[in-house]
This record gives sequence, C-alpha cells and structure tokens, in this order.
Amino acid sequence: MKLKDKVAIVTGAAVGNGQAFCQRLAREGAKIMIADIADASEAIERVREAGGEIEAVRVDATSEEQTQKMVRKTIEQFGRVDILVNNVGFYHEEPFELISFDEWKRMLSVNLDSLFLTTKAVLPTMKTQGFGRIIALSSDTIWLGTPYLVHYITSKMGVIGFVRSLASEVGKYGITVNAITVGLTATQRPANEKLVGSILEHLLPQQAVQRADEPEDIAEVVAFLASPESSIITGQTINVDGGVARH
Repeated sequence: MKLKDKVAIVTGAAVGNGQAFCQRLAREGAKIMIADIADASEAIERVREAGGEIEAVRVDATSEEQTQKMVRKTIEQFGRVDILVNNVGFYHEEPFELISFDEWKRMLSVNLDSLFLTTKAVLPTMKTQGFGRIIALSSDTIWLGTPYLVHYITSKMGVIGFVRSLASEVGKYGITVNAITVGLTATQRPANEKLVGSILEHLLPQQAVQRADEPEDIAEVVAFLASPESSIITGQTINVDGGVARH
C-alpha cells in the first residue's frame, strides 16, 4: 500500500466526490480525517466497512479557528498530517447582473478562503516532516467560459493561481501542490438527480469519452497525486472530465 502510515485530511467529504476520495486513499493505507460542516457518518461507515481507519471533525473551512482545530485534532488522533485534499466547494448559477455583492463574497469565501485557511493550518507540520501533498479541487468550467458562473469561475480560477505560486515556495520542503479540474459527476445529491441527469445528457455528446464521469475517476487522480510516486509533479492542473475541455 503506497500510503501506509500516511494521514490525509479530506475536506467536504461527507457526501459525493469526497466520499470516493476517502475510500480510495484508505485502500492505499492512509488514515483519514474528514473535515466537514455536515454529518460524515455515512462516509465513515463505508471506509470502516472496508477496513480503513477514519475519524471526522465538524469544521467550517472558512473559519481560521476551526481549521487550526482540525489540524490539532488530526495530530492528536493520528500523530501527523501528510495529505490535504481541499474538496470544499460552493456552486451557484446566476447572470452576472443579478449577482449580489454578498453572493460574490460568499462564493470567494467558500471556494478560496477555505483553501487558504486549510493550507495555512497544515503547512507547518508538513514542513517539519519534510513531506506533504496538497491537492485542491477546481472546475473544468475555467477552461470552458461557461455563462452565468462569473463568480464561480473566478473563484475556481483563483485555485489555479494559488497552486502555481505556493508550489514555487514549498517544493524545497518536499511538499507538492496541485489542482484537479473536474466536470459534473454522475453521483450527486438525490435532490439534484433530475437536474444532474439533464445536464449530463447535454454534456455527454461533447465528451471525448462517451460516459458520465464518476467520483472514482477523480479519486484515482487524487490517490496518485497523494502518493510518493508523484514527487516531481507540482504546480500543475490536471483536467478530469472525459475530454469536455481539451486545453
């Protein structure tokens, strides 16, 4: 197992893609700490059923105090932090002229402040260890220029700038920083099932690979970027969307 004795914090992992990330990292031997504002009992149960070691902490990733607490609890529980998967995100469609300033600020706070604060929290221990993997989730909409998403795409493009610059600062400590741009996956909350199905029906003909993206597809890339084998890859953005965006 490539991640035996490594410890991963996965934010926003109570539902959806984050659950798949936890399961995949656990299969590689990593111990998992879920950091989410929501109840993570379902994700915990799935990982434990597969024999993985996992705990959870309730965290608002836009709070400096709570993200620091997240790291303290992880170190108390597992002794170290090796991997951060920043999966927290907020999505909202709105024509630009109807976006309020409060909506704009909320979007940037959830999608960028969370990355800033969680990374600030894990970086000191990663530097001390001489090893770290920071993986940030972005969106393939940054390549597509999708309308009605000015606030969302701005925040997700900010993730790319964050990754590129920070990678230049922390590589000397054995820490890599990378981003993954993802499309809409087939697994979403049941309340959105009809909408998701409609969007996928529109997207699939545009894809080079004619099937819906699954959370497990993204999880494979997360597991690789978290592994020691990816040590020479940093400051990069990997697109995982079946070839909707070809950049």
